[in-house]
Amino acid sequence: MKLFSISSILTASTLGTATYGFVPSSFSSSGPNTRARPQHDISTSLAASTDESAAPIPSFVENAITIASSIHSLKGQTIIVKYGGNAMTTPELATLFCEDIATLQKLGLRIVVVHGGGPMINAMLEKVGVESRFEGGMRVSTPEVVDVAAMVLCGSVNKNISGGIVQAGGRALGLSGRDDGILQCEKLWGGEDKSLDLGNVGQVLTVNTELINELLDMGITPVIAPIGMGCKGEEDESVVYNINADVAAGRIAGELKAARVLFLTDIAGVLDKEMKLLDRLSCDDIDKLLQDETITGGMIPKVTYATDAVKLGVQGAFITDGRVPHALLNEILAGGEEGLGSGGGGTVVTL
Repeated sequence: MKLFSISSILTASTLGTATYGFVPSSFSSSGPNTRARPQHDISTSLAASTDESAAPIPSFVENAITIASSIHSLKGQTIIVKYGGNAMTTPELATLFCEDIATLQKLGLRIVVVHGGGPMINAMLEKVGVESRFEGGMRVSTPEVVDVAAMVLCGSVNKNISGGIVQAGGRALGLSGRDDGILQCEKLWGGEDKSLDLGNVGQVLTVNTELINELLDMGITPVIAPIGMGCKGEEDESVVYNINADVAAGRIAGELKAARVLFLTDIAGVLDKEMKLLDRLSCDDIDKLLQDETITGGMIPKVTYATDAVKLGVQGAFITDGRVPHALLNEILAGGEEGLGSGGGGTVVTL
């Protein structure tokens, strides 16, 4: 056990260097004796421990222990990441995201990426002159809208993500939900009474977990575009469905019994009516916030499928600000053994 602790601390040191001085935000200021030090000073300081005049560096030690505890609790487990919002459209953040995925792979975690691409879809719809609108946070999807969404999501967006992960030193394979029947759907109806016609928007009924697990067993991260098909053997089997990426990520997480599901978005997390962050919520809390309309619009599918995933056995669902550099590493590795995030950003949903 002692050998594992030493190797984990060395891993944490390497990780800190590889991610441009990553420090969990929960330990960013740990007292008056803490001071900023360049990463290359760490080994020198540790080697000088026999010098009575050498000052301890509690921030490094605490961070190393926290990261080692996180890795120990999550190694070999599956984490689903929904990737979308401004984190996708900013090249610098996109590069850091791909580096985060590659780093987590090297640490022994099994990562599945489910991505959106709303801004890119909007741009292409405008370019080709196809109108679209949203109802309850869902894009109403005519066949023309689905054609454009599939072209954008399954094409450049998907391949840019998988290619970026490979370029960062990881392994990834870009797929759509139609490939080998990964995401099989029925038509989703909107509104409280389920009478609102959303067009070809899909509700995921079946996930091909066998294929996903085979890829994960090979050390490959599946990068899945949320374009699905009708269920095999049903009348709508040939229908192409547009699936909300939050919906797809939550369902995949539940079916895989993932340890974590993270929804990277372009806001700080779930906010109250005074626009203050709610950093930790139970499923019951979210039900109340939906009823009093504190949670509205595009946040509705995120929290709905976060709670569904938790109820299906996912240990924790994170709604995280993807605009923060290395947000993914921060939330996964800065939570320690408890694994409930850094405490520095976003909302954690639990039972």
